[in-house]
Amino acid sequence: MDTQNPDPKLSEVSSDDNLPAETVEGQLAAVTAERDQLAAEKAELHQRMLRAQADFENARRRAERDRSDFLQFAAMDLVRQILPVLDDFERALKVETSDRNYAKGVELIYQRLSETLKKMGLEPIDTAGKQFDPNLHQAVERVQTEEAEDQAILGEFQKGYNFKGKLLRPAMVRVAVRS
Repeated sequence: MDTQNPDPKLSEVSSDDNLPAETVEGQLAAVTAERDQLAAEKAELHQRMLRAQADFENARRRAERDRSDFLQFAAMDLVRQILPVLDDFERALKVETSDRNYAKGVELIYQRLSETLKKMGLEPIDTAGKQFDPNLHQAVERVQTEEAEDQAILGEFQKGYNFKGKLLRPAMVRVAVRS
């Protein structure tokens, strides 16, 4: 390099060399500002983590509730499909037969099936001596009579059932109507 004719593109003195050293107060202010910024970022990240945990917990509860609802609905559908078999057993019990052992066997099977369905949540709707309720009963026949009060249930054609507190099948009934 030529010392007599220096290259004008190169500067010998950097721009930082001309500045005085920062004061202690300036350094303290810079560190304090950086600390405050980091604390704010930490607080924001903490809040985001708490929200993410709450969202995860809510999703877990929702999934568990959906799973429970699905299982209950699946059980309800299964019980609904088994009800005609239960009805057939009830009709079979009403038929007179000379073979007492056969009748006893049908009765035992009916009782076992009925108890199993009750454990699952099946509840028969009681109609004897009740008033007609369109939410629980289906009026198949209306009979004009003065012997019973208006809208009293006179007989039952088919049992109705609730499953875990929800109507599964309305009872088919004969209803009294006063003229």
